[in-house]
Amino acid sequence: MRAFTYERATDAPAAVAAVSRPGAKFISGGTNLLDLMKLEIERPTHLVDISRLPLKDIEEVPGGGLRIGAQAANSDAAADARVRTRYPVLSQALVAGASGQLRNKASVGGNLLQRTRCPYFYDTAAGCNKRNPGAGCAAIDGINRAHAILGASEDCIATHPSDMAVAMTALEAQIELLGADQAARRVAIGEFYRLPGDTPHIETVLRPGEMITGVVLPPPPPGRQVYRKVRDRASYAFALVSVAAIVTTERGTITGARVAFGGVAHKPWRSVEAEAALAGRPATMATYRAAAEAAMAHAVGRGDNDFKIDLAKRTLCRTLANAAQAG
Repeated sequence: MRAFTYERATDAPAAVAAVSRPGAKFISGGTNLLDLMKLEIERPTHLVDISRLPLKDIEEVPGGGLRIGAQAANSDAAADARVRTRYPVLSQALVAGASGQLRNKASVGGNLLQRTRCPYFYDTAAGCNKRNPGAGCAAIDGINRAHAILGASEDCIATHPSDMAVAMTALEAQIELLGADQAARRVAIGEFYRLPGDTPHIETVLRPGEMITGVVLPPPPPGRQVYRKVRDRASYAFALVSVAAIVTTERGTITGARVAFGGVAHKPWRSVEAEAALAGRPATMATYRAAAEAAMAHAVGRGDNDFKIDLAKRTLCRTLANAAQAG
């Protein structure tokens, strides 16, 4: 690990001012950043600790929604009674992520910004456009079993690792940001992440020096919420495929649905195609299969990850069936 300087921010305005210096980065729980620093993938010269900022509260907002502070621990957000009752898909997704120890340390804001777990990104001897723009993508012709089948490009086929962000995408969360000029803004989570294109190293719409201060969940949508994660082992593993589904039914007919995938793309993947295929259709396995085909119509495998296309279809069908039971 390379030498760096450190300071602890006293408030949010001071934090964004401090990180404006060249080579500076925010650090909160550090569950991802410290690993990247040890491997010299990230090389900050100055760390601004924002873990003590008063951004840990989970509070009601007008209209029936919730605001979760960016420094709230993943475990605290998952355990909050209002989250468990009104946004169970989010609680389920948080509990499915990492280990209990990491959830106690990791922050909500940091979870949104964690970087891919592509092994070629972590291998500094391999070509990786995300780590070193212009170096190529070793995963395309390499071992790519866990890689993207939707929204990828010839420059990057990495996937986004967050479970929480998939659930928040289905819930249509808004991300609160504070800029270096002290200006605040909100960005819908569906617009927060970028697809790789030819600039996979630019992962979000964050501006230089901008900091996440909170996440606002709108009033909970009607219907039953279910999160399902398929992985190689039962704990401490990232998703091969995950699905967040919110389904409303009336007299056996689907009257509303939201579908988001994890583990299949460079960002949490909202499937409007699946949602359209479900709307107004009977809550049957035939409908779920049609939605799965629509969701994966443009999926592209790269060899080792071809199986993920069928896995994603089956996972969606199972999740929709569970969600529709009491939707």
